[in-house]
Amino acid sequence: MQLSKRASSISPSTTLEITAKAKALRAAGHDVIGLGAGEPDFNTPKHIIEAAYHSLNEGLTKYTPSSGLPELKESIIEKFRNDQNLKYSSNEIIVCSGAKHALYTLFQTYLNEKDEVIIPTPFWVSYPEQVKLAGGIPIYVEGKEENSFKVTPEQIEAAVTEKTKAIVLNSPSNPTGMLYSKDELAAIGQVCLKHNLLIVSDEIYEKLTYDGAKHISIAEVSEELKNQTVIINGVSKSHSMTGWRIGYAAGNAQLIKAMTNHASHSTSNPATVSQYGAIAAYNGPQEPVEMMRQAFEERLNNLYERLIEIEGFTCIKPQGAFYLFPNAKEAASRTGYSSVDEFTKALLEEANVALVPGSGFGAPNNVRLSYATSPEILDEAIVRIARFVRERMK
Repeated sequence: MQLSKRASSISPSTTLEITAKAKALRAAGHDVIGLGAGEPDFNTPKHIIEAAYHSLNEGLTKYTPSSGLPELKESIIEKFRNDQNLKYSSNEIIVCSGAKHALYTLFQTYLNEKDEVIIPTPFWVSYPEQVKLAGGIPIYVEGKEENSFKVTPEQIEAAVTEKTKAIVLNSPSNPTGMLYSKDELAAIGQVCLKHNLLIVSDEIYEKLTYDGAKHISIAEVSEELKNQTVIINGVSKSHSMTGWRIGYAAGNAQLIKAMTNHASHSTSNPATVSQYGAIAAYNGPQEPVEMMRQAFEERLNNLYERLIEIEGFTCIKPQGAFYLFPNAKEAASRTGYSSVDEFTKALLEEANVALVPGSGFGAPNNVRLSYATSPEILDEAIVRIARFVRERMK
């Protein structure tokens, strides 16, 4: 069967691929620890489950508007008002089947063939593939490790051409966990305004920040930048609702209308029961969100201190999300592997620990470890990694 050129050009998700390999080894009887998945290990808070169950019992199981339930959009508007003092109208919000779908729909409706999108590296694995699916061209700008994996205004300015149409910002970042400050965002924003670049601000990890760090949206910096920004967010990470598939976009009404038209011919609408769950997530008690954040912070502090003790690993301590992104180039070299990819493969096959190689994120010297799992499992994972390195170290 001859597939389309569009489908043939897409690479599989590195994170899902590693997770699948770990599950296959586990099914074959191997005691595999998987640190690849990007989802909280906590169950969805009980009041959200109960609200969804109630909606089913009440017969609220029919189609909704393509852009989402009006009640959910109002909850999202209120969330923006309370958390970031940002004002949006209902026609500036679209609810999608996950934040990933919101991004996909945005690129499909905004990009033309050969339009360029600036994507800082390291990047979440789906950004470039979604740009390519929309006919666009990803332009990579390196967030250097010595600058905490963040790009500068000068780097963005140098990457802009007459074909550049947008830039993607992800703060807190997957995979690095780094945050941009308000001053950094303001400086980047000036370049975007100068060249009329749409700012795609992925803020899915906004609730997961640590050691006193605070998430700032570039849309908060000024009204001018808010008008130039589309915020992507959702309840997957903040409320442990990954499988519920509810995300959303907030931005220019004309763009949101185009996204709604596109969604009406693809998904029709997000799952109705999940939307009622998301309403409860935003309107109900927020203590479970803070409880999860505190648990992740404790895991981060413990895991980080033990990881940097392993010879050959260096790591910038992240400020958010739930990943460590250490440089493992020296560890790979000194254990006899020509690349971090080979090192990661051997770690899975011989030590039964699944990490995600940084090459999938545009950073081949690094690996990503998710600490969205129990402290006991994390302890055992570090023991196995340290032993694997120590026994093979040259």
